[in-house]
Amino acid sequence: MIAGWVDTAQELAALEPTARAAMARLTPMEVPEDTCLFSPGDVVKGYVIVLDGHVGVHLVGPNGRDILLYEVTPGESCIQSTLGLLGGDDYSAEAVVTRPTRLVLVPRPVFLELIDTSPAFRKVVFAAFAERMQAMMQLIETMAFLRVEARMAALILDRAEGDRLTMTQAEIARAIGSAREVVSRRLDRLARLGVIGRERGQVIILDRAALERIIAHPAV
Repeated sequence: MIAGWVDTAQELAALEPTARAAMARLTPMEVPEDTCLFSPGDVVKGYVIVLDGHVGVHLVGPNGRDILLYEVTPGESCIQSTLGLLGGDDYSAEAVVTRPTRLVLVPRPVFLELIDTSPAFRKVVFAAFAERMQAMMQLIETMAFLRVEARMAALILDRAEGDRLTMTQAEIARAIGSAREVVSRRLDRLARLGVIGRERGQVIILDRAALERIIAHPAV
């Protein structure tokens, strides 16, 4: 009987028996927080499936500043790994585990064999790839056309749990592609206007409508 981690990964539920058997032979690994999974120039060794936890993938500039390209949580894919496996390119970004994470690495030979032989696996990979590409296009649009304050307002509304966003200034800066000092000034301004409140490591939404207006009228 095939059991174990494969049964917990909902995105793999439709795999054919032979594909499930191949996946079930792989062993999940526990990765501690702050582990760097890959860096620019590293060879892509396999397809990452996150079972539990969180991985942030960043693009690092020559000046040391980095932008959060995307996050990998359970059920989501790493577009950098997919591109490398299908196209043969090395990694061009950096992936860091942001909290204790359980994941499976599907080695390149197994990945390519399943792509060739399993229609269900191909569907999983390309559906996840398409969804991630759409998110990347939205990121490019946001970075190109929204000013910092609008990007920050969108992040606060999108990531807040209830009326609280738990992120440091540095994390917010990475997520919106800005500098921590710029984020600090914008947060101070919003706090003076009564739009948000601030506690250590948290942003409290006081006027949701004002944040929505900032997004709707980014040039104001």
